[in-house]
Amino acid sequence: MFSKRPESTDRPSGSGAMTGSTFSVLGPDIAISGNLMAKMDLHLDGRIDGDISCASLVQGETSVVTGMVVAENARVAGKIKGSITAGVLVIVATARIEGDVMYGSLTIEEGAQVEGKFSHCAVEPPQLILAGGTEAI
Repeated sequence: MFSKRPESTDRPSGSGAMTGSTFSVLGPDIAISGNLMAKMDLHLDGRIDGDISCASLVQGETSVVTGMVVAENARVAGKIKGSITAGVLVIVATARIEGDVMYGSLTIEEGAQVEGKFSHCAVEPPQLILAGGTEAI
């Protein structure tokens, strides 16, 4: 009934680290002062005092961002004090945004609060120029 399987030989190389990971996680104990740029996806539960640029952003309920956010896709559940630009944007009920919102596609859950102007943009979000002259996205 129960049999021992042979161990698989398809394991990531290295010292236990996952290779090919496509997202980064910043937990609730993380606080960053400065701009953040990720080429892939970002899950944020901590605090960022600076601009964020990434392919996809998932913001947790306890997260606070003070700065501009630019992402191809974003799911906002925490607080943003600054503008947000996203191709596909989902604002959940717990979200609080104090700033302008630019979007290609928009979903807002009942209970979400936004203090700012909404603007539809038919093209992908513009690239964000971060301090130091580097382009994001």
